[in-house]
Amino acid sequence: MADEEGAAAPPLMPSPDPFRIAVLGATGCMGRHICAAFTAEGSEVLAIARRHAPRVAAHRFRSLDVAGSTSEELARVLAEENIDVVVNATLGWGDELNYTNVQLVERLVGTLALMRTPPRLVHLGTIHEYGPVPFGTSIHEDTAPAPTHPYAKAKLTASRMVLDAVRNGTLDGVVLRVANTLGPHPALESFFGSLAVRLRGVEAAAGIGLTIADAQRDYVDVRDAVDAVVRAARVTRADPLVNIGCGQAMGVRRLVSELVMAAGLPAETIREQRGEVHSRGADWIQVDTSRAARLLGWRPRFTIGESMRAMWETVDADQSLPARHFG
Repeated sequence: MADEEGAAAPPLMPSPDPFRIAVLGATGCMGRHICAAFTAEGSEVLAIARRHAPRVAAHRFRSLDVAGSTSEELARVLAEENIDVVVNATLGWGDELNYTNVQLVERLVGTLALMRTPPRLVHLGTIHEYGPVPFGTSIHEDTAPAPTHPYAKAKLTASRMVLDAVRNGTLDGVVLRVANTLGPHPALESFFGSLAVRLRGVEAAAGIGLTIADAQRDYVDVRDAVDAVVRAARVTRADPLVNIGCGQAMGVRRLVSELVMAAGLPAETIREQRGEVHSRGADWIQVDTSRAARLLGWRPRFTIGESMRAMWETVDADQSLPARHFG
C-alpha cells in the first residue's frame, strides 16, 4: 500500500558522534535493552518511565507519565535535556490499551511539532499491525494493514500518526514494525517468557502439560531488534516504515523444542495436550526484511538456539507470571 511507506530517498550516512537519547518506556522488556545498547555505543541515555525500576539503575532516570502530561511539559523536558533522538518503546494492555498506545503517541507527536528543533523519533510498532495474511506470504511494508485484534488496531493507529507526521514534514522519524522477540530478559506476558519460567521450576519426571498452537511465526532476538533501533536513530531521509524480523516463519512446536533443549531438559518434559489455543497472534507470520537490509544495513545475527539459551539464562523460577497478552 503506497501510502504506508512514503517516497523513498537515499539515506544519509549515520553520524559517528554520540547522541543524547530519551527512551520512553525504559523499564519495559525492549526499553531496558535499548538503554543498554545506546549507552554501550557511547551515547548519553535518559530513561523515562512512570516508575523507576532496578533494571535501569545504570542510566539517568526521569519519572514522567508521558500520556498524562501536556505537550508543553514534555517539550520542556526534551529541550532541557537537549535530546537528539526519542525512542518510544512503550506499550499498554487492558485498561491502558488506548492510553499508552494511542494517547501517548498523540501527545508525543504534538510535542515534537511544538519544538523549534525537534528530536528524531524512532517509534516501535508491531508486525501484528498487518493482521492475518495468507499462508506463505512474506510481510512487506507495502502489505495493506488489516489487524483484527484490539492491541494491533491501537498500535496501527499510533504508527499511522507518526507516519502521517513524517510525510507532512512535521517531524523526522521512523516506525519499526517489530516481530515477536526472543532472547534475554523476556516479557513474562509472552508465551515463551512464561514457559521458560515454568520450566525453571519443573521436575523433568513431572513435566508440563501444554497446548501448542499449530502456527508458524517469525521471532527475532531482542538484541537484533535493538540493533535495528540504534541504526534507525542515525539513518535519516529514508523510508519512514521498516519491518524487523528474522525473515523466517518457524513452527511453534519447533520453538518449544529449542527452549526445552536450551534448558537441558529431555524432550518428554513437555506433554502436548489437545485443545483450542486462544492465541492473539496470526497462524502465519514471516517478515520481509529486505528494506531493513537496504536502508539500515541490518540483518539478524542470533540463531534461535542462541536466543533460547539467553532466555533460559535470564529467567528465575520464582518470577511471578502475569496474565498472557500476546503470543
